[in-house]
Amino acid sequence: MDATSPPPPQLRSLENYTLPRDRMKRLLSDSSKTPLALVSCGSFSPITYLHLRMPEMAADWARFNTDFEVVGAWLSPVGDAYKKAGLAAAHHRLEMCRRATEGTWVMVDDWEALHEEYQPTANVLDHFAEELNKDGGIETYTGERKKIRVSLLAGADLIQTMSTPGLWSPADLDKILGTYGAFIIEREGTDADEALANLQKWKDNIYFIHQLVKNDVSSTRIRLFLRRDMSVRWLIPQSVIDYIEANGLYKPDEGESGEKGATRAAVTAAEKGEVNKAESSKSAKKGIES
Repeated sequence: MDATSPPPPQLRSLENYTLPRDRMKRLLSDSSKTPLALVSCGSFSPITYLHLRMPEMAADWARFNTDFEVVGAWLSPVGDAYKKAGLAAAHHRLEMCRRATEGTWVMVDDWEALHEEYQPTANVLDHFAEELNKDGGIETYTGERKKIRVSLLAGADLIQTMSTPGLWSPADLDKILGTYGAFIIEREGTDADEALANLQKWKDNIYFIHQLVKNDVSSTRIRLFLRRDMSVRWLIPQSVIDYIEANGLYKPDEGESGEKGATRAAVTAAEKGEVNKAESSKSAKKGIES
């Protein structure tokens, strides 16, 4: 499908759903290690280069600092039932993710987006654990199979919301951080130390990763730039830019027309990180701000 082609008319159904596995490892390279699957949940409206960098950073960190071997990474865009300002339709967000990940080892899963009802992050991780291990997991060079560990991959702003009383259910927190664990990418403006201090119960299952090359681009900022007709080149993939333009996404709302001053103020706020802080509470259950 080229950039000018219309988007798919509808999502495929759950009846013909299959988990994409075409880019995951077929064999575990080191049988002494624990196979690890990374799952990024979020809006991806639109996907950015930071979203694409996260699996790379996590895989490097796991290789040098843990006994895990990353065997696959998936993006799981939230469905349309997740009501959030600036959220493009699920079929658009899935297509942008697919275009952005072409030629990479990252896969895009549509199971979450196929549901008419909102799927909590804990349910999504359960889905991956069941799908990846229903045949015993991944094969090793000795011919045996090892169960694949599934973990959440998210931004540090997520951990900050998890440490805020009342935003997450205790059962979901225990499932996500206790059963699965989380690989957390540093985010500017987030006090990770304070957040982690409030999550000591699961400290051995939370892996915090510092960004060696700082990247704080967010989907919120991208949407603001697009609505002000500002360039987003080199902040998101060109294939995603082409899709956005071809499908008229993230254009100013009728109420925004002519309100340049208000838009300028919003962009300034985003640059100061204020928009991200506000959005983090809205996105509390969907991984990295997106």
